[in-house]
Parts: sequence; C-alpha cells; structure tokens
Amino acid sequence: MPAVSPLRAWWAQRPPAAGAAVMATAVVSVGLHLAGAETVSRVALALACVAWAGLAGEFAVRLLEDPRRWVTEAEAPGSLTAVAATTVLGTRFSALGWQTLAEALLALSAALWPPLLTLVVRHWKRHMPGAVFLVCVATQGPAVLGAALAAAVTTAWLAHTALALFWVGLVLYGLAVTCFEWRQVVEGPGDHWVAGGALATSALAGAELLAADSARLYLWNNDDRGVLRTVTVALLVLALAWYVVLLAAEVARPRLRYDVRRWATVFPLGMTAAATLSVGAAVGIPWLKWPGRVLVWVAVAAWVTVAVGAVAATRATLRRAS
Repeated sequence: MPAVSPLRAWWAQRPPAAGAAVMATAVVSVGLHLAGAETVSRVALALACVAWAGLAGEFAVRLLEDPRRWVTEAEAPGSLTAVAATTVLGTRFSALGWQTLAEALLALSAALWPPLLTLVVRHWKRHMPGAVFLVCVATQGPAVLGAALAAAVTTAWLAHTALALFWVGLVLYGLAVTCFEWRQVVEGPGDHWVAGGALATSALAGAELLAADSARLYLWNNDDRGVLRTVTVALLVLALAWYVVLLAAEVARPRLRYDVRRWATVFPLGMTAAATLSVGAAVGIPWLKWPGRVLVWVAVAAWVTVAVGAVAATRATLRRAS
C-alpha cells in the first residue's frame, strides 16, 4: 500500500470541532463586509471556502470509508459546526448577490441539521463544555440564512420557516444551559465562548428577520414586529454581557496555549461584532455601528493570533511525524 504523507495523516485526524475554524473565518468575513472593509472581507471569504471544501471532503470520505467512526464523531457537539459553517458561508454569498449558491448551501444545511442535531442531543449529559451551545448556533444559522434569502428573493415562506427556527434555537439554548459546566468559564480551552456566541447568532437571526420585512412581503404585523424587535435587542444585550464576562475571565485566568478549540473563541467574537452592526441597522440604533466596527477588528486580531498558533502547532506536528 502507498505510504500516507504526514500532511494527509494530520488532516485525517482533524476533529469535528475543526469546523469552528471555517465558522470563525466566514463570520469575520461577514463582519468585515458590514464594517465596509470589502477587500479584506473577500480574502477571508476565500480562505473560508478553501477550508470548508477541505473539511467537507474529509466529512464525506469518513462517511463512506468508516461509517462507524463517522457516527461516533457525529455524536459530539462539534459535529454541528458543519451546519453552522455552511450557513455562515451561505449568508456571506447571499450578501454578494450569489443567491443560487446561497440557496444550495441552505439546502445542504437543512439536510445535515436534523440527523446531526438528533445524534448530539441524544448524547447530552451534565457538565458539558461550551460546545453544547452549538445546538443553538446550528439552528440559528439556517434561520439567519433563510431570512437573508427571503429578503433577497422575496419569498415569505423562507422567512416564516426562519422565524420558527429562531424560536426553536432559543429553546435549545435554554436546554443547553442546564447541561453546561459553569467552571468552563474560567477553565475552558476556548469553546466556552460559544455560550455567548450562540446568543449573538440568535440576535443576528432576529436582525435578519426584521430586515427581511418589506411592503412586498409584509411578514409581520405591528405586534409581531414589536416582540421580535424587543427579543432581538435583549439577545444582543445578553450576548454583549457574556462577552464582558468571558473576557474578564480570560484576563483573570489566561489560557495562552494554542488549542484547536480557540477557533470557537474567534467565532463568537466575530459573531458578536456582526450582530451588533446588524441589530443597530435593523432596529434603528445608528450609534451601534461604532462599537460594532471596533468589535470587528478585535475579532480580526483574534483570528490572526489563533491562525499563527494553528500554523505553529501544525508545523510541530508534521515535524514529529516526518
């Protein structure tokens, strides 16, 4: 049999949580787009596409070659990064006007969401890491993309389906809270930030649902819109509160060693920035664009830092394997 190269062997061992790198890169692209840094946004999008294609290929290969391992890995919350990463990419493509590609990614995420969510929830237990909140992120992701597409292609049923997912995502967040190990706030290796990132994703979904309404669609009456607006603003406030708490915990107890789960820190940073900018625009709070832009560049700095750590860790692994 032909020898497997160290690079191929390393790639094959990527855990499901590695999908957080795609989520992080794609949402940084979304945030940069909202902040007006279009050129840098497209560079980040290109990187996210390459990473998504690589992980999607490995996902399919494992399913065909080793179904038992695939099921075992799919039972971990990190498997839901496949759904979330796909929808964040789709949202960015929709913003570019590439609606057909965005629709294809929405269809793919819709196919992945039920089986992966079922496998993950069936294996919930107490004292879980922050990745448990990916059940909310993976549900709100299709809601964000569905709402964006509803506005782009003027399709009401997409918005109504997205609204249903929005509420389901909030219920799942509440259930995830009961399983979360709260010590992770001061001990977690990175994925504990998803506790806040899930709320930011929910806020972004609410903002997209509000923005999807128009005279042509007339999605929500005044009462519906008022409730959605209030919930969306509340979600953003809670997401920002989590941001402050988690940042304070990082300062109080630094965790500087690289871990692949640090990509799950970058994702909430970028998502909170995107949500701040989107909610500000959707509910008419223009001053939110200034903190939103600051948060975008904080997320970019975090992305660069984690990327440097990832490259260093990869080089060390390949050196040991060669």
